[in-house]
Amino acid sequence: MRFLIGIIAFVMMATASAAQNYTLQVGDRVNVEVLEDASLNRTAMVLPDGNITFPFAGTIKASGRTVTQVQSSLATALAPNFATKPTVFVSIAQLNSPPVAGSSGSSIKIYVLGEVNQPGEKIIDSDLNFLQALAVTGGFTNFAATKRVQLRRTDPKTGQELVYTFNLKAAGKGAAISGNARLRDGDVILVPERRLFE
Repeated sequence: MRFLIGIIAFVMMATASAAQNYTLQVGDRVNVEVLEDASLNRTAMVLPDGNITFPFAGTIKASGRTVTQVQSSLATALAPNFATKPTVFVSIAQLNSPPVAGSSGSSIKIYVLGEVNQPGEKIIDSDLNFLQALAVTGGFTNFAATKRVQLRRTDPKTGQELVYTFNLKAAGKGAAISGNARLRDGDVILVPERRLFE
């Protein structure tokens, strides 16, 4: 009986060690627990840019790093918000599923400007839609006019720029483009600044 308990304990330790040494990939989900503030506990996904976003910590590099490394980075990033460095636990919630049949697996380049936390050029999977691409930016700033998000696209035949306005607070209510719309290479997403009483 003791021998059996010893084997079970060994297997559990080996499994835990393997999980801690696993290198995270895009699409993986991790559970994050902050011992000092349970309201921060949540599951975070490794976004296509390789980062996770977390309240009060901002953007943390996750892809290509171990759970232990992400845990340490989160604790350091959260530290200024606590009297002492918080105790953070990160564990794997779900591994990235393999590509779905029919998925192109190709990448496109888009540009995100304006009131987002991570503006700039983004290389994303061509299968991502408009709203999923916005998630790659780390979310909106406090000054974002989410009722007037623009998708600017150049028509390859005419060279004319097409501008679609999307109201994220009233999806489907007169919006010119669906949140499920697929993006194209070269698309520009512009999140304008909120007006004074908007």
